[in-house]
Amino acid sequence: MYGWRGRLGLIVPSSNTTMEMELHNYLPEGVSLHTARVPLRNVNEEELIKMNALAVEAAKLLRDAGVELILYGCTSGSFIGGKDYEKELEAKIEDEVKVPVISTSTAVVEALKMLDAQSILVITPYTDEINQREKEFLEANEFEVLDIRGLGIEDNAKIGKLEPYEAYRLAKASFMDEADAIFISCTNWRTFEIIEALEEDLGVPVVTSNQASLWLALREMDVMEKIPELGRLFTEY
Repeated sequence: MYGWRGRLGLIVPSSNTTMEMELHNYLPEGVSLHTARVPLRNVNEEELIKMNALAVEAAKLLRDAGVELILYGCTSGSFIGGKDYEKELEAKIEDEVKVPVISTSTAVVEALKMLDAQSILVITPYTDEINQREKEFLEANEFEVLDIRGLGIEDNAKIGKLEPYEAYRLAKASFMDEADAIFISCTNWRTFEIIEALEEDLGVPVVTSNQASLWLALREMDVMEKIPELGRLFTEY
C-alpha cells in the first residue's frame, strides 16, 4: 500500500509545475502524495481570491483518497488576505472535510520562528503588488523584512520555468549581514537544489516555500526524518 507511513494531500494552483515534483523527490519512504488542482494562471490578487474560493471542493476530492493531512500549497494564495487569512482559510477547509489542514504561509511562519529568525531577506518571483502584500503579512507576524526582491513575473507558468540558480544568485546578490535568514517565496519556484549551497555560502538558514511546507507537513504527520539537502530546518529541527 502506498502511504503506509502517511498520506499527504496537496492542493496546488493549476499552473504549478514545481511543487509536486520537489515534494515527490524528497518524500521519506512510506509517505505518499496525492494532488488536487485549483484554477490559477496569473499571480495577482483577483485570481488568487477566485482560486481560494474553490479550495473546499478540491479538499473534498482529496478526502476520498483517505489522506491524513491536507496541504494548501500556494504561498501568495494563503497570505493575500493579510494576517490570519491563512488560518481562516485552513479552518474553512477543515470544517468542511474534517481532515487537518495546513497552508504554505503557516509553514513558512513556523519555520522562520523555529529558526529564531527575526530580520529576514525575502526573494520572490512576484510583482511589486504581491510583494507588498507579502511584506505586510510577514511584518504582521512580527518579522522585520529588511528587503524584499522580486522578478516582476505575473504569469505562473513562467515562474515554473525559472532555474534554481536564479534564486541562488538573486539571494546572494541581495544578501546583507543583518539578515538572520533568507526566505525564498513561491511554491512554483524550484529551489531544493540550492538550499544547502546557499546556507554554506552565506552562513544563515534558508527557508523556501516548498521546503517549509514539506517540513511542517511531515512534522504534523509525526514523520521526523532528517533530509540534509534541505538545509538546517531539516537537520536541526
